[in-house]
Amino acid sequence: MPVLWLFLIVLAVAILGYLLGRARALSAAPEGRRGLHSLPVYYGANVALKVLVPALGILILWLLVQPFVIDRAVSGTIPDSDIAEGASRGLVMSEVARVADGVKAAVGAGTMPAAMAADPSPDLEAVTQALKDAGQVVTGDVTQTVFAAAQKYNAMAAQGGLYMTILVLLAAAAGCVMGLHEAKPDFRARNVVEKGIRALLIAAASIAILTTVGIVLSLIFNTVEFFRLYPASQFFFSLEWAPSFSGRGGASELGILPLLWGTLYISFVALAVAVPIGLFAAIYLSEYASPRLRAVAKPLLEVLAGIPTIVYGLFALLTVGPLLVSVFGDGGYLGVSWQGGGRAVMTAGLVMGIMLIPFVSSLSDDIINAVPQAMRDGSYGLGATQSETIKQVVLPAALPGIVGAILLAASRAIGETMIVVLGAGAAARLSLNPFEAMTTVTAKIVSQLTGDSDFASPEALVAFALGMSLFVITLGLNVVALAIVRKYREQYD
Repeated sequence: MPVLWLFLIVLAVAILGYLLGRARALSAAPEGRRGLHSLPVYYGANVALKVLVPALGILILWLLVQPFVIDRAVSGTIPDSDIAEGASRGLVMSEVARVADGVKAAVGAGTMPAAMAADPSPDLEAVTQALKDAGQVVTGDVTQTVFAAAQKYNAMAAQGGLYMTILVLLAAAAGCVMGLHEAKPDFRARNVVEKGIRALLIAAASIAILTTVGIVLSLIFNTVEFFRLYPASQFFFSLEWAPSFSGRGGASELGILPLLWGTLYISFVALAVAVPIGLFAAIYLSEYASPRLRAVAKPLLEVLAGIPTIVYGLFALLTVGPLLVSVFGDGGYLGVSWQGGGRAVMTAGLVMGIMLIPFVSSLSDDIINAVPQAMRDGSYGLGATQSETIKQVVLPAALPGIVGAILLAASRAIGETMIVVLGAGAAARLSLNPFEAMTTVTAKIVSQLTGDSDFASPEALVAFALGMSLFVITLGLNVVALAIVRKYREQYD
């Protein structure tokens, strides 16, 4: 049964249980509502919670665990002799999962008969052609080992789905019966429901913490595995980035310094654009603009923050890059040949700076408005003009918060990917020329994990080491920014 239908059935049982529990509690009380310990809605909510929580909990847990169990079981059936030289078991399992999905899609599309999908010794050329006819991506011909493993994969998935459906429905039915049995006048339904809701709120709050812990542990474990295969000294101090997927990485140069330089260089250009414009916009909106103009201008400025980064990337690729080439390129308006192509540090930096303007302006505007009006009044009382008050009183008082806003914008710039991929290019180099193409850590993380790569090789595991390095840098910036903002708030709250 599809998961959506299963969820809707459980939801329907919960709604029915709510209505029955409420009606049962009212009918069991001789004095009507007065004879109940809690309001009737609590008795219905108790039944609904006892249906939803265990059933959906089993459903979510099953969906998370089943792929790992099936992958492990199917992987154990593939002998080492059937794995091609230079390949890994992980790559073979990726092909198995792709063929398994393709077989289901081909049977559903009618390009593969169900008998062929269940045949232990089919015509492999016909299987490959059927998958291609269904629009599935197949790398080469499907081998007998991969097809047999895909059959087992689909069989175990279907069997697991059946068991999951039965178990979830049984849990929902058992919860409904238990809740209806408890719908008695003396049952403390309100206390039970409130404790259940509190537990759900605690679980929801814990998801963010557990997710963060899981991400960090994943980065740490894979980074440690990378440094077992590749020297940490070369990773942190090598001046060349030249990955090679031939062999086990012995011919690769995986130095982070060119990537780190590109990341910091592009971020610096972006901040050089965003900080002055954003700060001046914040000063104008908070100190000079009328309330009516501010009510219109600030939302319009913040619209920039809602534009998807892929749109900014296309803007950099199609508009800003060619514009810079027409000015600074060979045969341009200035008669110089500084920029040879549209992809360059300046292209990505300018567009990223535009994207960061609302981050700097909104945070700085809020911080400037938080400066007590008494400080402004005192400055005016001493004869200072408005511009002198802003320069000598407001900005120094708001400086810690403004610095925090700039650091938060810097951490946002360091983690940007799409603008860099489309606007800055993919060249890893150490150069001071802002009109040359460069790349960043995030762009290389994407490229290293794209495609069918051997995840046991240093060339794939290096993405986790890059991610861990970027995590440490952005975490440090966020900690510094939050510390500065907290100190500022303590001073003026």
